[in-house]
Amino acid sequence: MTKTVLYVEDNFNNALLVKRIVQAEGHVFLNATDGEEGWQLALEQLPDLIFVDLRLPGALDGLALMERLKAEPELRDVPAIVLTAYGRSSVIKQAREAGCDGFLHKPADIRQIRAVIRENVGSTASGNKSTSVKTYQSLNTSRAQ
Repeated sequence: MTKTVLYVEDNFNNALLVKRIVQAEGHVFLNATDGEEGWQLALEQLPDLIFVDLRLPGALDGLALMERLKAEPELRDVPAIVLTAYGRSSVIKQAREAGCDGFLHKPADIRQIRAVIRENVGSTASGNKSTSVKTYQSLNTSRAQ
């Protein structure tokens, strides 16, 4: 079954990479270039998976967007993964506190992005096997601590 993946990212090349992976897995790709557009798309389209860059133009940065997403009843259970160049432990902690479900560092390995997609929404592309191998930092387990 085809799913929808939203990526909130203002860098064209980063968005293009994720778009190609999402489409290769057989899913629909949506891109927003700032936090406000990402918020509106999420509300309108109710995606099945959301990737968010932390550094976004405009008034709504990635952390603020993540907090909004996780506070919205229709979106709070949608897996939201931070995909950013900022990998300091303090940033990971802030992302966890904002409600993110996982964290990928840029430049992200294609296999890591694919693993996140397959783990959260599966793959509908022929010849692709679903995998549950976590090659990214999932924050679900650390939230309980």
